[in-house]
Order: sequence, then C-alpha cells, then structure tokens
Amino acid sequence: LKFKKKINILFVTSSRADYGYLKELITKTRKDRNFSTKVIVTGSHLNKNFGLTYKEIIKERIKIFKKIKIQKFSDSTHSIIECISKTIKTFGKFFLKTKTDILILVGDRYEIFGVAVAAYLAGIKIAHIGGGEVTGGSFDDSFRHSISKMSYLHFASHNLYKKRLIQLGEDPDRTFVTGNLSLQ
Repeated sequence: LKFKKKINILFVTSSRADYGYLKELITKTRKDRNFSTKVIVTGSHLNKNFGLTYKEIIKERIKIFKKIKIQKFSDSTHSIIECISKTIKTFGKFFLKTKTDILILVGDRYEIFGVAVAAYLAGIKIAHIGGGEVTGGSFDDSFRHSISKMSYLHFASHNLYKKRLIQLGEDPDRTFVTGNLSLQ
C-alpha cells in the first residue's frame, strides 16, 4: 500500500505482557516507509520491582520515544483511582501536543484504560488489540470493553471475540480477526 502521507503510529506499552503482543507489529511498522512509528513505555516497564523491563525493549533495538511514569504499584482502590487520574492527565497533555494519527493499544489494564480515555478525548483514533475477550472475576472486562467502545479499529484474536465486539455495537467493517499477535 502507498499512502498520500506518512501515518504517525504511536504504540503504548505498559507491561511485558502487552509488549509481547506488540513487538512484531512494532518491528513491521518501523520497517514500512509509510509509517512513522513511535513507542511509549509506561506502567510496570519503569518499575524496579518488575525488573525495569523497558531495558528488554532497548536490547531488542526498538527505540523508545518516551518514558512516562504514571503509577505507584498497589492494588488498592485508592491507588488504582489515582493511577487512572494521573494517566489521563499526563497522557492528555502529551496527546494534545503530539501529532498522532493512530494509537495502538492492547488490552484491559487500568493504566491502558487511562491512556485510551486521554486519546479519545484528544480526538486520536485508537486501534484496540484484544477486544471482545472475557476475564472472569476482575475489573479487566469493564476496562477492556470501555477501551473497545472508545476505539476506531478492532483486532480480535478469535471469531467469537469479533462477534462479541459487534454485539457491543462496533462496526463490522472496522473489526478484524487477526489471531493472537504474540504467537505470529
């Protein structure tokens, strides 16, 4: 494909888990001249208790555009609320200053939910990987489905998840089954 202009793609990764899904896609978009690809690391990537995993990204020769520290690591309700609030505020300021055509997010974590809220309010189109899935007994489903509702494009890992996204009201023409990206 040839585009009229370079598409500014921004990936946000907050953990080793979501980076596993994004790694190959980041590598492919970086090699394609139609895209200007940037990567932001946040969340547990920047926490010593989780091994400062952003260093693994650097070892793989993926340039990190920006590190954004957003959270204190605790599962308390108060900490989660503060983290979401800080994430929306911090990423909101960033999105209002940065030219981004599409933001690619994976998942269902509260910090990614905060990123999605900020992007949505800033008018940035979101491509969501992993929508339509279900995790019983946690906040994750609510965050995942909320991110899906704010997203423009949907990349589901299975036909069942695509069907669920369409049942949630998402446009079938912008909902694709890609399989599990971490297995490709």
